[in-house]
Amino acid sequence: MKPLRQFLDKMHPLFTKGGKLETFYPLYEAGDTFLFTPGEVTHGPSHVRDALDLKRMMITVVAALGPCILMAMWNTGYQANLVLEAGGVTTPEGWRGAVMSTLGMTADPANQLANLLHGALYFFPVFLVANIAGGLCEVIFSCIRNHEINEGFLVTGMLYPLTLPPTIPLWQVAIGIMFAVVLAKEVFGGTGKNFINVALTARAFLYFAYPSQISGDRVWVAADGYKLVDGYTGATALGQLGSLAADRIPEGMKAVTNSVDAGGLGMSWFDAFLGVIPGSMGETSAMACLIGAIILIASGIGSWRVMLSVVVGAVATSGLLFAISSDTNAVFAMPPHWHLVIGGFAFGTVFMATDPVSSAFSEGGQFVYGFLIGFMTILVRVINPAFPEGIMLAILFGNVTAPLIDYFFVQANIKRRLARTHVPA
Repeated sequence: MKPLRQFLDKMHPLFTKGGKLETFYPLYEAGDTFLFTPGEVTHGPSHVRDALDLKRMMITVVAALGPCILMAMWNTGYQANLVLEAGGVTTPEGWRGAVMSTLGMTADPANQLANLLHGALYFFPVFLVANIAGGLCEVIFSCIRNHEINEGFLVTGMLYPLTLPPTIPLWQVAIGIMFAVVLAKEVFGGTGKNFINVALTARAFLYFAYPSQISGDRVWVAADGYKLVDGYTGATALGQLGSLAADRIPEGMKAVTNSVDAGGLGMSWFDAFLGVIPGSMGETSAMACLIGAIILIASGIGSWRVMLSVVVGAVATSGLLFAISSDTNAVFAMPPHWHLVIGGFAFGTVFMATDPVSSAFSEGGQFVYGFLIGFMTILVRVINPAFPEGIMLAILFGNVTAPLIDYFFVQANIKRRLARTHVPA
């Protein structure tokens, strides 16, 4: 590493003020600090608040996302291989099939390595496009504004692909992340100044701009040959209940738990908990999200108050609607414990709602903020089945209200302190 350090030191004058490449100093600084510990130290009196800097925080979040990323690749490949096997297809079409054939693998759902590889061939192109397009926007704004390239996009670049279906067109992936980085982050000043979650903003843009590519019952399973299977459906549990015909509404959860031959999805609660169901690539496994939650809470990065209150809000609201029931809306029949393991609820609760920038920062405010998100999630899911996934909209709504929630808690705290320090005349 010493020759590399010497090379970077030699190039440094070109990027400093007055150098020929002064405009690109943020790009140089980003590479330097990524490879080596910064050489600058604080001189004079300083206030040390925490040993956890931005880089360590983001790396910890990426580590917590590890189980979700692995599950995203495996389950994407598993769902695709199931369909291909049912259709009698041994090798996927296109370049993915060529790669698998070169490695001597077939579309065999019993082969765990084949599942992981097949899924990776869908996940990594989305991941690379998201990071290249979004990272380019970050670099451009950093060079124009002459500020350093922060590690914040490292997490956004991980979260965003995990919220997308495997069949999403790559050009849409690029447009979505560029829209979010520019209009939800950079126009407000960059990392730490965005008031809404960047990754969810990108997904929301795609959801409303290109709904056919991010909703429905076919987009969740990546299989070039799934069209060969008669009667196959890749519907999610929420999508299945929300689109039931009027004569099937009395079936309730049987439309999900019954076998495929009986008109259901053949899905159990434990399947949903493990994540072996159709859905966005990284959101299907509540188990993987639970592991991530433990890492974030243990490291002090993720707020347990937010996570707990989101769950409480969702359970309370879904329990009330479940008790009320409905003859015209089958989603009312979904019990509270099912809401916790389907869709993006677990993923959003652990990784999105706890975003330290866009969530509430006061301790009391975090409880209100989280409960509001849980309440809104179930409200959107159940009352309006046209939006089968409510956590995305609920978190964005919570982001917008977080400053107001904090304001009231801060003002209440100020009043209590003034009352304690008041000295009668």
